[in-house]
Amino acid sequence: MLKLVAVSKRFGARTVLKRISLELAAGEYVAILGESGIGKSTLLNAIAGLEPVDEGQIVFEGADITAMDDDALTLLRRENYGFVFQAFHVLPQLSVEQNVALPLLLRGITDSPRVRRAIGAVGLGGREGSTPRELSGGELQRVAIARALVGEPRLVLADEPTGNLDPENARQVLELFRKQTKEKGAAAILATHSEQAAAGCDRRYRLSGDGLLLLD
Repeated sequence: MLKLVAVSKRFGARTVLKRISLELAAGEYVAILGESGIGKSTLLNAIAGLEPVDEGQIVFEGADITAMDDDALTLLRRENYGFVFQAFHVLPQLSVEQNVALPLLLRGITDSPRVRRAIGAVGLGGREGSTPRELSGGELQRVAIARALVGEPRLVLADEPTGNLDPENARQVLELFRKQTKEKGAAAILATHSEQAAAGCDRRYRLSGDGLLLLD
């Protein structure tokens, strides 16, 4: 489903990603471990086509995303990707339900029952009408997770998705990611500094300070 071939990314004199190669099949759930600031977010952004790479190739289901223009990348993400951003990116002017419904609306789909199921799955049932300013940081993270999963994406990219959650909600969220991959035939990459969060993944990789991705 996803293949990275010798992907490199530099910021000035610093090499953040160094000739990274990785293959991910449908149904696989892998972790990218590493301390904060090491480059995990950069790697996820590159896979999503949000960050151009300096060298190498990223192929998703046969399509080379490193050769796509912005319009093609936007369509690819809309139809196939679910992204949980570390900074939430929940829209403050919209309710919980409206935020979670956005990926479907962008695809021309109106499905309130599916949206409400996604909200309930992250423990926010009954909060559909709440606005972001009425929610805690952990609740905002759960909104972002519901939004990422509501469209049943082919690839889920999760950037520290449990960083603002208590242990029980973190466990539930990680189980949701696993369910998405195993039952829906999707794939997921979890970027985290938490050994505990990574423990349930099929494979674990570690991003080193010199930009190498090594099997853990």
